Amino acid sequence: MFLPKTDFPMKAGLPQREPELLKRWAEMRLYDRMREEAMGRTKFVLHDGPPYANGHIHNGTALNKILKDVVTRSRAMMGKDANYVPGWDCHGLPIEWKVEEENYRAKGRAKPDLSDTAALIAFRRECRDEAAKWLDIQREEFKRLGVEGDWDHPYTTMSFEAEATIARELMKFAMNGLLYRGSKPVMWSVVERTALAEAEVEYREIESPAIYVKFPVMFGSPENPDPQALLHASVVIWTTTPWTIPGNRAISYSPSIDYGLYEITQAPEDNWAKTGERLILADALAETVKAAARIDGWSRLGDVTSEMLRQSMCAHPLRGETDYRFMVPLLPGDHVTEETGTGFVHTAPGHGADDFEVWTANDRLLRERQIDPEIPFTVDEAGFFTKDAPMFEGKRVVDDKGKSGDANEAVIKALVEAKALLARTRYKHDYPHSWRSKKPVIFRATPQWFIAMDRDFDGAGSLRDRALESIAGTQFVPARGKKRITGMVDTRPDWVVSRQRAWGVPITVFVHKETDEVIPRQDFSGSAELIDRIVMAFESEGADVWFKDDARERFLSGLVDNPDDWEKVGDILDVWFDSGCTHAFVLEKRADLKWPADLYLEGSDQHRGWFQSSLLEACGTRARAFDAIVTHGFVMDEQGRNKMSKSLGNVVAPQDVIRQSGAEILRIWAMSSDYSEDIRFGPEIVKANVDSYRRLRNTLRFLLGNLAHYRDDFTVPYQEMPELERYMLVRLAELDTLVRESYASYDFKRGFHALLNFCVNDLSAFYLDVRKDALYCDAYDSKVRRAALTVLDRYFAALTAWLAPMLCFTMEEAWLNRFPDDKGSVHLRSFPDMPGEWRDAALAEKWRKVRTVRRVVTGALEIERKEGRIGSSLEAAPKVYVSDHDLRESLRGVDLAEIAITSGAVLIPEEGPRDAFRLEDVPDVAVVFARAAGTKCARSWKILPEVGSDPEFPELSPRDAAAVRQFDARRAGGAA
Repeated sequence: MFLPKTDFPMKAGLPQREPELLKRWAEMRLYDRMREEAMGRTKFVLHDGPPYANGHIHNGTALNKILKDVVTRSRAMMGKDANYVPGWDCHGLPIEWKVEEENYRAKGRAKPDLSDTAALIAFRRECRDEAAKWLDIQREEFKRLGVEGDWDHPYTTMSFEAEATIARELMKFAMNGLLYRGSKPVMWSVVERTALAEAEVEYREIESPAIYVKFPVMFGSPENPDPQALLHASVVIWTTTPWTIPGNRAISYSPSIDYGLYEITQAPEDNWAKTGERLILADALAETVKAAARIDGWSRLGDVTSEMLRQSMCAHPLRGETDYRFMVPLLPGDHVTEETGTGFVHTAPGHGADDFEVWTANDRLLRERQIDPEIPFTVDEAGFFTKDAPMFEGKRVVDDKGKSGDANEAVIKALVEAKALLARTRYKHDYPHSWRSKKPVIFRATPQWFIAMDRDFDGAGSLRDRALESIAGTQFVPARGKKRITGMVDTRPDWVVSRQRAWGVPITVFVHKETDEVIPRQDFSGSAELIDRIVMAFESEGADVWFKDDARERFLSGLVDNPDDWEKVGDILDVWFDSGCTHAFVLEKRADLKWPADLYLEGSDQHRGWFQSSLLEACGTRARAFDAIVTHGFVMDEQGRNKMSKSLGNVVAPQDVIRQSGAEILRIWAMSSDYSEDIRFGPEIVKANVDSYRRLRNTLRFLLGNLAHYRDDFTVPYQEMPELERYMLVRLAELDTLVRESYASYDFKRGFHALLNFCVNDLSAFYLDVRKDALYCDAYDSKVRRAALTVLDRYFAALTAWLAPMLCFTMEEAWLNRFPDDKGSVHLRSFPDMPGEWRDAALAEKWRKVRTVRRVVTGALEIERKEGRIGSSLEAAPKVYVSDHDLRESLRGVDLAEIAITSGAVLIPEEGPRDAFRLEDVPDVAVVFARAAGTKCARSWKILPEVGSDPEFPELSPRDAAAVRQFDARRAGGAA
């Protein structure tokens, strides 16, 4: 018998085998050979979003790198030059925080005085070393996943060339007039002592003190029929940040909200709300306020129109203190809603983006009413109240550990004493936290550097306009990403790009100490020379040169009258600006890449992170950014309830999975999941993926075992093949279309499951099951056997290619098992082309019907097997009733017993007995079990009447006797 022969093990041993393959790829210079193979092809560039080099990789970064590897490998095997250049983000707070933690806090050492130049540069060197250490660790962890790329020449944001390019890109914004210094409220981390961008925060639920505060009306509206009515009333605001009350300068209202004047008629004697008081509230929220303030009764005296509000002004609730004796105007604001609160929003322009926008938008009105438009700086960088918060100086909003200080209670106490507090409650809500320290941030007005979103430049509209236009022309997978990033860009404030830290690329501009002029700028004649000086210095010495004592003289000498008149900016750049520039120092600088990238692929959080910083940087300097964006979700625990996190103790580390099961299991998990949503992961999911892997591996093992008997001269031309083999090649061509479409559309789950289901259902459970008899028992030169081996050869070639991007280790192992002398790799191949003659829709439809009939037969036999009446389907010779004409026609020329793997079968063109076996979805086919008649062949195990008719082989059927006779003759002649 021609039994399978292979040393491809059923037990994969991936943890041991994978490192051997990685070593082989390194020794054969696989990456270089892939690049050589791709020369001259059309480029396809996936630009790698740089992870932070500050810790071990986790399942989220593993998922990301696996997806990228599958993209580049599949594009290469579909005929593109798909180079993958990995990169790392090396600047900024994540690295600096790690250095402070490991080198100082953990050792009880004081952080050096960074105002000293030598100490600052030494500290920056520590940060560079820390980033380099983790870069090397992460590089090996990514390579262990099987990710192929230019690991010997990655890009880093801390390379001198990168730092020089980042500085040049920033100065382009200075030249086009979009970079400016201003005082706006930004999210400020007291713990980390720096401003943060939206991309650097995460929202967590907290419970805050919520207060209702009365602002007495001091100037009424002449439009009111009773101008004095509002003078005895108070506008009521609601806030969950009592500490911002000292910074209040206005109240915002909405012209679209209905307001009323309410007089309290009944309230407890010890209540803050007193009988006779008049309150101005949004009608939709009045009852909520009434309940919170424990008001037993009131009457609504009349409407309060938006015109009445516009012409009114209030006193500050702490007006008893001299420094709070100023008018508080009422200003219209689109951000005011009827969802919570009172319908009025307390407005502290130094502590909120909406507050700031409303305040600055009404600058003319404020000046007309003789109101000082200056914004007070009430809180310092350490979270303490300043002298601009009279009564509260020295009180603290947030401490160094991120805990609430005494500011809230101090303000509430003062409001109670001023009889300005109406009610106090607690309120649960989402609040921004630094995603590094995990501590709450505050909104604080500070001088920062911004890139303007709405300032027209180059006569081509604003940066926002350009970014939205670029988004409109970008493909998004999933498509909902376009709407998400559009909404973010459409509403985002100006980009705050400055940080008050040490490790990063500096903001390379100078500011005149008296005039506040900024250079370089378009109308400064020395701008080009200044930019070249800075860039050349950075290229040769790195960004550290900016911080040296002689930097101002070095860069400005000969370009300005007196360098001492100019201030060298000490802030560093937001690291999102760094990574947003990668296209400039990677795609534009490397000859093996191109600009713009065909694809950016990152987690969905990057819609507000790297996608957006890359978009804005590129649109501000080049008018467009990228061609397509693919996003994946977060990795959740097995229940899908929580994102994996060390603090929750639900982490299954990729390193542990690799040690126990192999990286291939992580790859199969990534491919079998719908990555467009959040993805679940855990021990049970690992087990399920191990099972899927085992089924795929067993299919490959069966192919390899039988292909040990294949020779090139066995090949049977398509037209000479039996119909079953031609049908299987039709299925192969159908699968080719689906696999290519899946890779091209980044729908890996569809492609993987199509291949897995095909291996399990079409191959293992159908074709291979049917053809085992011919493969094992047919004569050596049997056309059926040779045709089957030809089909297996084609399937092996296709499956190992199609699955190579997904299961890079196993397909290489299988390929080398069959071709051990191959000095190449499965990864140097292309997806095989499918001949046009294989695409036969009529044949596919015919065999779909044949398999439908077969399904009914196997269903009937399964019942017999479960009942113990047979042990094998070969004991049966069922009667198959087929009443449907089309189904009967599909069986013309088909050996039903062969297809059903029985010893015989009778096709009857009738309805079939009432008690015959049927499937609900195939009512036109009925099966009546009948036992096979004859003797069991000792070789094929078929039960046939003609067994023993050959006297030389009395235990065999004639077919098997002839095959054995030929086998013996070949062996006697010395044939293999």
